Parts: sequence; structure tokens; C-alpha cells
Amino acid sequence: MGIVEQIYASAANAGLLKDCQWRPSDGTTAQRHPVGFAAPDDTVLDGLTLSTEYVVTYPASIFVGLAQREPVEIDGVTFVVRDIRAVGDGSEMRATLTRV
Repeated sequence: MGIVEQIYASAANAGLLKDCQWRPSDGTTAQRHPVGFAAPDDTVLDGLTLSTEYVVTYPASIFVGLAQREPVEIDGVTFVVRDIRAVGDGSEMRATLTRV
């Protein structure tokens, strides 16, 4: 287990992560893992309104194959993956989501 996985395991034990389920569209077995989840508000339209930006972070060793337009479920709410990026050295991933 790498350092990123150890950090996420510790955060999960402390109750800091959310449970995320991914049912791959290719029919392979569903996966459930703890992930970092944030839903900060962002100012859009030159400051006229707020929009919520949903983001999950997770170790690159889990959810291998997760791609754009794949649905994930967090706390009973369905989201669609909008974009996935590697963070730092690539051992952690960040996915932006759209609430369905």
C-alpha cells in the first residue's frame, strides 16, 4: 500500500471521507470506495450567481477505468463524471462531477 492509499485509509477511519459507488458501464463488477468529496460554491457570470462545483479525489489505484460520462453515486445522490485529472505525481486523481 502506497502513501496515498495510507492517507486515504486514515482519513476514512477518521470519518472524513464519503462512500462512492461506481457501476462501470461495461458491465464489470460495481466498486465502492471512500473518496474525498467537496461541493464548494463558485461565482459565475461575472459575480451575478453562484454555482456548486462537485469534486471527488481518490487514489489512482482505485476506480481504474473511471471515465467521463460514467455515473457515480455518493450518499444516495447520482453524479456524472465531467472530467478526470491526475494530481501531483499521478498517485491521486481528481474528478469533477455534475449532479443528475
